[in-house]
Amino acid sequence: MAEEKQGHHHHHLHLHHHKEGEEYSGGDVDYEKEKKHHKHLEHLGELGAVAAGAYSLHEKHEAKKDSEHSHGHKIKEEVAEVAAVGAGGFVLHEHHEKKEAKREEKEDHHGKDHHHHLF
Repeated sequence: MAEEKQGHHHHHLHLHHHKEGEEYSGGDVDYEKEKKHHKHLEHLGELGAVAAGAYSLHEKHEAKKDSEHSHGHKIKEEVAEVAAVGAGGFVLHEHHEKKEAKREEKEDHHGKDHHHHLF
């Protein structure tokens, strides 16, 4: 907060994942690569959410079928539900990152001022 009042701004670092020994140069950004990267992660998150949801339903079924171990199955069901919700949050985050990359590309292309939004 104090940094914002002093005029410091948060700048989005594009594709922070670099090979060992490689540094971010701050040069031109490959927006197509950036958008593709976030789209890929968004799809992986969707897959994770679906898988966790399916596992949760499986454990719910097992809890009904296997009454002797139903408590353990219910615990696994709840953990899978939490994982599905977390994956859904990751999907929303990556969708936002993809939209942000599109917006930055458009602004960079049109030479407009950069505006950074939190949400």
